[in-house]
Amino acid sequence: IKWRGKPVFIRHRSADEIAEANSCDVTELRDPETDDVRVLEGPEWLVVLGVCTHLGCVPIPYAGEYHGYFCPCHGSHYDTSGRIRKGPAPLNLELPPYKFIEEGKLLIG
Repeated sequence: IKWRGKPVFIRHRSADEIAEANSCDVTELRDPETDDVRVLEGPEWLVVLGVCTHLGCVPIPYAGEYHGYFCPCHGSHYDTSGRIRKGPAPLNLELPPYKFIEEGKLLIG
């Protein structure tokens, strides 16, 4: 899926992935955001732009040290909430504006 020419990652997170996202100490993050402010429509759905905040590469989902996203170009690791945890990226993966308009239908933008 693309929005404004950028890839969008839509992830239906498991209970373990949600617990992992909530277990980190937010004060230690480079771009501190709690998981609950990154998921707009309930904790099981994460919607982020698939663009590394370092140089605009496309990270690999379900990869990296934190089982979230990994950008192999320069080694940025994001967690299951799309937050930068390791590597040169300065910010978390961007959140597009979105909402579920009915069961199974997502509106981005």
